[in-house]
Amino acid sequence: MSLIEASRLRVTLGGSLILDDISFTVQPGTWRGLLGPNGSGKTTLLRCVAGLLEHTGSLLMEGRPVASWTRRALARRLAFVRQSNAIAFDFRVLDLVLLGRAPHKSLLSVYDHEDEHHALDALRRVDLDGLAERSFHSLSGGEQQRVFLAQALVQEADILILDEPTTYLDVHHQYEFLGHVRTLVDAGKTVIGAFHDLELAARYSDRLLVLDRGRMAAEGTPGEVLTKDLLAGVFRMDAEVGTAPDGHLRIAFAAPLP
Repeated sequence: MSLIEASRLRVTLGGSLILDDISFTVQPGTWRGLLGPNGSGKTTLLRCVAGLLEHTGSLLMEGRPVASWTRRALARRLAFVRQSNAIAFDFRVLDLVLLGRAPHKSLLSVYDHEDEHHALDALRRVDLDGLAERSFHSLSGGEQQRVFLAQALVQEADILILDEPTTYLDVHHQYEFLGHVRTLVDAGKTVIGAFHDLELAARYSDRLLVLDRGRMAAEGTPGEVLTKDLLAGVFRMDAEVGTAPDGHLRIAFAAPLP
């Protein structure tokens, strides 16, 4: 059984059709990358999968309609990894990670030693040992993103939702962060993530789904999806697609198309 299965998914917001006739499946322990121009519906689709938007059509998680899951039950199965610029106020790193334990706590309960053990273990798993007492804003961009990843891990969620989490990171930290996520996928986690960088999407994703103006433009492996014709038709770029010496897909952009 697929972990997530969408069929003829449709989302309308404010009277405007945002997603139309979207169908795909996500298998456990895989990374599904989402691509598309700005405004193509990537974030809407992620929010829909997370149970945050109403929809028509079918959207199942573990064979059950996503809309039938309670918010607490859904939070135990699915976690968002947010962008590093989303925190306006400073936190101690440990306190920020502990917020991920909220789905497992009652309304009036407090975080205990077991929760702290989970948080410290999550920080260790993302190579942030020894930074629990540091101020979040004192960390580098890559370290901040790994704090959010640790927060998702203490939720004990098997599904991670990434909405372009590397947008504000430099190249080194992009690869560093996505490498950590890939390690989690290889250990059994499932990821659905939106990308703006096509080569990064191809490098880390097992399968890609490309959206264009709210509809599916392509679906399949990176090699099947990222073709010269698709780059011209969806992204309006003249480009050549080849293979780098390390075996990963390489895209050489020539010029924008009218």
